[in-house]
Amino acid sequence: MDPKASRDLTSLRPGISHYSRLPVQRRVMQLETEEQRNSRLSDMAQRGQERRAEETEEQRNRRLAVMRQRSQQRRAEEQRKENTLWAEHNVYVSDNICKKNKSGAGI
Repeated sequence: MDPKASRDLTSLRPGISHYSRLPVQRRVMQLETEEQRNSRLSDMAQRGQERRAEETEEQRNRRLAVMRQRSQQRRAEEQRKENTLWAEHNVYVSDNICKKNKSGAGI
């Protein structure tokens, strides 16, 4: 199946936005062979390497700083989720202890 042919069919219909073509593009991507996928990923990696080879030290430092900041944000978000989970767990345990104490005291 020619990927361009399926895109051309959707573009022939009037009033079709590019958003309605997304499912077609996803199907086309699913049909690619492993060899095509590897080639595409290799091309992407090569372009990234070329971009990085051309960047200045200042640009590199900025890119690494952004990566570091995103990593810190991800870790902080994971820690927040874990703390929330433990807080909910502790409230549950505490409630059960109180219930046991009340039932044991005959309250």
